Amino acid sequence: MNKKRIYLYSILILIGVLIWQFSKPNQAATEFSEKVKIALRDVGNKLLLSEKDSTSLILPVKEISRAKFELSFQNALEFEPNMMVSIMKNSFTRSQLPSAYLVEVIQCTDAQVAYSFQMTKHEESTIIPCAGRWLPKNCYTIEVRFTEIKTAYINISTFLYGLILLIIIVMELFFFKKKQVEHSQESNESYAQLGSFQFYPSQNKLIKEATEISLSKKECELLKIFIANPNQIVTRDELTKKVWEDNGVIVGRSLDTYISKIRKKLKEDQDIKLTNVHGVGYKLEV
Repeated sequence: MNKKRIYLYSILILIGVLIWQFSKPNQAATEFSEKVKIALRDVGNKLLLSEKDSTSLILPVKEISRAKFELSFQNALEFEPNMMVSIMKNSFTRSQLPSAYLVEVIQCTDAQVAYSFQMTKHEESTIIPCAGRWLPKNCYTIEVRFTEIKTAYINISTFLYGLILLIIIVMELFFFKKKQVEHSQESNESYAQLGSFQFYPSQNKLIKEATEISLSKKECELLKIFIANPNQIVTRDELTKKVWEDNGVIVGRSLDTYISKIRKKLKEDQDIKLTNVHGVGYKLEV
């Protein structure tokens, strides 16, 4: 795995950790929960006041799930269901809460549903049974479940994790394709065989047994001339003219310096020799 891929994966892992640490319900969901709790405490207060009870406590409202809440009391109470329906409807309307919800009054002793009703946007599908029949004094909890919650209240963590997964897949496809293209380009690029070396003139490099040897531009130009004329004497004048003078530059001892550098890079193959023909030039013996 190359360094660039490791770097990108590290960033994605960091993003994932941050999302895991800080992902919470979005602002709309938080505001919804707070408004429901305030409205239910108002409902509890009015139910107690209807019994002339202004001292007993309303226990903390619990959020059981994203759309379900529980209201409970310190002491036992009794109430007329229709009154509770009216109180709850008024409180929810003032708090601008959804008008579709299901309510269950549950007995603390056996968890049985003592009373329930359903409110909807349409009057014909609203169900309010047993109006006018008082519930006996007992310990009750009131559970409210909103049946039509907007998708804006959904936690965004799932979406973000999905987005990270999509990014990883796209990156894999991109790198895999890029690697294939690069490999294909390298495989298709022409090279000259020089003993055990592969000479890539367009990339200024030699390759021997997966080892890459970089060449300077001048070294590459000189080597191209020698490879084009194997086992033949190439005069100094020809070399300087093609490599230096054609570019408007005339040199003195620079040629000998570059020949020396090329020899060092070819020394790994004993079958290749770049020999000096005294007073004439050089010959690449292969």
